[in-house]
Amino acid sequence: MLEFNVTAHHAHAHPAAQPIAPPPEEAIGQLADLFHLLGDPTRLRIVLACLAQPTAVGDIAAGLALSSSLVSHHLRLLRAARIVKAERQGKQVFYSAADAHISSLLSTMFEHIAEPATGIDA
Repeated sequence: MLEFNVTAHHAHAHPAAQPIAPPPEEAIGQLADLFHLLGDPTRLRIVLACLAQPTAVGDIAAGLALSSSLVSHHLRLLRAARIVKAERQGKQVFYSAADAHISSLLSTMFEHIAEPATGIDA
C-alpha cells in the first residue's frame, strides 16, 4: 500500500486542495497505468457497468452492445490493475469495482467535469 505525506496548504491553492509530497516514481507509473486503462472509453464503460452491483460478462456485453470476448479481454486488463475484482458464483463469474477507491475516484471525476468552468486561470 502506498501512502503519501500531505504538506501544508499553499496560499494559491484551492481551499479544499492540499498538495501532496511528490510520490515515489513507482507510484507515479502505477497511477499513470491506472489512468491509461480508464482512459479507454470501452474499458471505462465496463467499469461503470460493474459499479452498482456485481455483473456477469454476458450482462455487461449485452448492456454495452459488445461481444463477450471483447468484454472478457478488457476485464482481464482491469483485474490485473486491481480496478475490478471477480467473484465466482456457480458457473458464472461476476465483476465489481475492486474497492471503494475506484467508485470514489470515478464519482469525484464526474463531479469535476460537471462543474461549470470559471474562466479564471490562476
